[in-house]
Amino acid sequence: MKDRILLSHGSGGELTHRLIQELFVRHFDNDRLRPLSDSAMLGECTGKMLFTTDSYVVDPIFFPGGDIGKLAVCGTVNDLAVAGAMPSYLTAGFIIEEGMPMEELERVADSMAQEARKAGVQIVAGDTKVVNKGKADKLYINTSGVGFLHPRFNNHYEENTVKKGDQLIVNGNLGDHGVAVLAAREKLEIGPGIRSDCASLNGLIADLLDKTDGIRFMRDLTRGGLATVMCEVADHTGLGIHMDEGALPIHDQVRGVCEMMGLDPLYLANEGKFVLIVDPGSVDQLIDHLKASPLGADACVVGEVVEQHPGRVVMETPIGGKRIIDKLTGEQLPRIC
Repeated sequence: MKDRILLSHGSGGELTHRLIQELFVRHFDNDRLRPLSDSAMLGECTGKMLFTTDSYVVDPIFFPGGDIGKLAVCGTVNDLAVAGAMPSYLTAGFIIEEGMPMEELERVADSMAQEARKAGVQIVAGDTKVVNKGKADKLYINTSGVGFLHPRFNNHYEENTVKKGDQLIVNGNLGDHGVAVLAAREKLEIGPGIRSDCASLNGLIADLLDKTDGIRFMRDLTRGGLATVMCEVADHTGLGIHMDEGALPIHDQVRGVCEMMGLDPLYLANEGKFVLIVDPGSVDQLIDHLKASPLGADACVVGEVVEQHPGRVVMETPIGGKRIIDKLTGEQLPRIC
């Protein structure tokens, strides 16, 4: 193969065939992908099936703790997992800019393959397009995923699911992904330690669902962060959300960058964090299970569901004041996931 992507790699001819066989199939190889038909044969399926799709346009495509390929797998796996599904199969569509170094595309494909194996999912179908130089920013990826509903999670946003007194738990520090990507993009010297939290959460979530039926609601904290998810919950349920700013787990370096750049960590994207709304009686058990995993070592309670201020999210500050949390308006960080 050439050392850079050419328009002819997307023409459907010999170079396309070689790109698929020598790069994508070599990394993603499995029985369902190998026939390279227009559709993957998944076999007989039992139980409720969930399906999701997402597109990834992060800039830069490589950043501390991850890259666009790992992000594409984790993001779709997590979208299924927080809906209560056990992810099984992914598809991957690539829009590649002419001139992209082949070595970088190889790194992305290898990262996707490694994360898919770690998450226990198969990439079973895909598509490749090449656009003229200047018509994209190196690489965009779309992934779609199929999973099957866990028998103990029978699904979010029913009116009677979230109740007054339910507790809010996050599985760890907020804003790491957003700051890691920002630092890589702007070449900020922020010291060691801040890396993207990009990770597949399906194993941890399945373990939690196996051990308790006290989980009312789950959502991963990607674009718009914790604040946006809580506003959506308040909107939908008509209940109030009370959060404790002092309880929010945020690295000092993340706070520092946010103060310097005029950002709010509550709205920053995360790629390995989720929020649980849980029955108060299940809190201690869930915290213990979360802390037993590296992906939940910093888990903590950050708020609760209340009857006051219905449909609104209110955060108590460390000095005893109150702040209304609204949905994100405008754009904090472009091309973050």
